[in-house]
Amino acid sequence: MNARRRGQSPHELVFLPLGGTGEIGMNCYCYGSGPTDARHWLMVDLGVKFGEESDPGIDVILPDVGYIAAEKSRLHGLVLTHAHEDHLGAVAWLWPQLQCPVYCTPFAAQILALKLKEAGLDGEVPVKVLPVGSKFTLGPFALEFVSVTHSTPEPTALFIETKEGRVLHTGDWKIDRTPVLGQGMDEKRLREIGARGVDVLICDSTNALRGGHSPSEAEVARRIMALVRQAQGRVAVTTFASHVERIATAIRAARATGREVVIAGRAMRNTIEAARACGMLTDSGRLLDEEEFGYLPPDKVMLLCTGSQGEPRAAIARIAEDQHQHVALEPGDTVIFSSRTIPGNEKEVGCVLNNLARLDVEVITGEDDLVHSSGHPRQAELALLYEWVRPRALIPMHGEPRHLRGHRNFATSQGISDVAIPRDGHILRLAPGPLEEIDEAPFGRLHVDGRLIVPGEDGPARQRRKLAYVGVVFVSVVLNARHDLAAPVELQSDGLPMGLEGDLLEAAETAFGSTPKPRRKDRAALAETIRTSVRRAADLAWGKKPIVKVAVTEV
Repeated sequence: MNARRRGQSPHELVFLPLGGTGEIGMNCYCYGSGPTDARHWLMVDLGVKFGEESDPGIDVILPDVGYIAAEKSRLHGLVLTHAHEDHLGAVAWLWPQLQCPVYCTPFAAQILALKLKEAGLDGEVPVKVLPVGSKFTLGPFALEFVSVTHSTPEPTALFIETKEGRVLHTGDWKIDRTPVLGQGMDEKRLREIGARGVDVLICDSTNALRGGHSPSEAEVARRIMALVRQAQGRVAVTTFASHVERIATAIRAARATGREVVIAGRAMRNTIEAARACGMLTDSGRLLDEEEFGYLPPDKVMLLCTGSQGEPRAAIARIAEDQHQHVALEPGDTVIFSSRTIPGNEKEVGCVLNNLARLDVEVITGEDDLVHSSGHPRQAELALLYEWVRPRALIPMHGEPRHLRGHRNFATSQGISDVAIPRDGHILRLAPGPLEEIDEAPFGRLHVDGRLIVPGEDGPARQRRKLAYVGVVFVSVVLNARHDLAAPVELQSDGLPMGLEGDLLEAAETAFGSTPKPRRKDRAALAETIRTSVRRAADLAWGKKPIVKVAVTEV
């Protein structure tokens, strides 16, 4: 697999995104150092996107890493910036292609270990656990984990040095001067890095269209505390399972108001166990299982549950449908959606909110009150980081096209003139010289379909989409030795309007009867003749052409 080359440069530092540009999720970024024909590679993050309505039956979407897998002899490692699914969720699926060591901080290692165990890779993947602030070298890449603040423990920016240039890869971040957990933003170190000289800042763009500064976790904690204090009945808090700071905030509010804490959702329970293994949430006390929810007085219980993004099988969705085995909510109870709806999940979240409204439950979202703060930087925070780091050039990452272009425009307004918007599969030269697109590499998406990884573009989801729009018709034709019908033609359909089958059966019988006997010996040709006739009849009667499957057998 060779990239298509448009220019020659003897030695350069390049950037190749395989996911995460022009989209939210599926982050996968590769850095190459050295001559064009013998680059050494570093991969930063390897995440997932979750299946969308347009991909029926697809649970998870992965980046296609085939190009780098073909270069794995010169792939020195995979570095994970933090523990979110969109940054490490694909490791268990794709590591067998890469076969490289993985470097991450302790909390990310705990989350990754759970996923590797589920995938049957426990003990096979060489995971190197390093504390925040660590400096380490992989091939030609001198690296450093720099502490930032985000919505999961131990988030890091990655400072990358090669002989061609220096890059700061921010990962996901915000500036929070009063975090509930963790070390906080290492402004001092970022200023020191800026003083040394940064060629390119590769920077989170998720909130680049929003002015001002993100609220602090401490502000959110105070508001959640106030809401829990005034609640009369049961309180349920749903948030991202990985948001340990928000989990800590909810638990503290419960303890301060005399409420027991019940956990619903395996992902949240796993996160809590991982946090405790890293020395966090040590003061949270005993956390109850969902089976105990119904035995507690309404004013003495807080439920912490998954499902803030409307996932149909998550705890809050089943509770909203009044279908949860152990948990039920009633009028007078309160549900706090302590999260932001990820773009693309609006319909699913709206469905959960409406189901809760039907239960006459009080619902509070981030649009109603300060119960959530994003983990991504707004424009005032971006401007501060530019000031600290003083980059020569900037590449927006982690965002949809409107976010990337908004980030470019903001950076330009702040005096950064060399800004390039990346595209998955396009190789940008970072140094030496100005940013320039110089190459293209194969890229794409893979779908996780049940237990299998299948192609994204031409895989089963494409056929399922068609089935959803036009339905399917099955025709069975059984021939005897003289190539006449040994039994009547049979036709069955699914997803078609009632009353249409008779017309389609007649079309199949007519197509068979009009086919000369010598041509019936070619079963494939006969099947195609019948298929075409049935589709044409459906189009005339219905205005749509269903999928038609014809089976011709001989007895």
